Amino acid sequence: MKEKLVLFLLSKLPLFTYYYQRKKMAELRAQPNVSIHEAFYLGEHSEIKINGLCKELSIAENVSALKFCSFLVQEPGRLVIEKNVFFNNYCSVNCLGNIEIGENTMFGEGVKIYDHNHAHSYTAGGQLVVEKAEFKISSVKIGKNCWIGSNATILNNVEIGDNVIIGAHCLIYKSVPANSIVKHAENLIITDRR
Repeated sequence: MKEKLVLFLLSKLPLFTYYYQRKKMAELRAQPNVSIHEAFYLGEHSEIKINGLCKELSIAENVSALKFCSFLVQEPGRLVIEKNVFFNNYCSVNCLGNIEIGENTMFGEGVKIYDHNHAHSYTAGGQLVVEKAEFKISSVKIGKNCWIGSNATILNNVEIGDNVIIGAHCLIYKSVPANSIVKHAENLIITDRR
């Protein structure tokens, strides 16, 4: 009897998850400056978290984020994701300043995007001091029709042009011009000469 009850409850879990996600989306859409299209798909164990009052959170139609994706918008952050963007499993977007992602861009598994970093300084004695609660905040802009390979990390003060391919495991800390390919081996930027 107990086993049958457990099996019955487990069979209802996907339905429970579906209604839970719908409830969370409704709560997010009710917040000021938030526009999330009805055709946005947020996978299992994925979340959108807004701390404080964001400047803007806009997610357009046909955006998909698969399992274990995390989107954080911290006041007064601005996150804009245009239509037909795809996030594979385990992607993370951390917005304290401004992040924009152009339409038809795809992200492989485990991609991380940060528009900020910890503030740090050297003391008179030459000691490095990292401030845990202070950040240098800026922006990240990713163009249209880009492919960002698995486990790439995109840091603040970066602009990636349209039609860019970034290889797996690349650390992007400088802007990348449109129609370019970035390879991990040398973090080399190759401009497509079509």
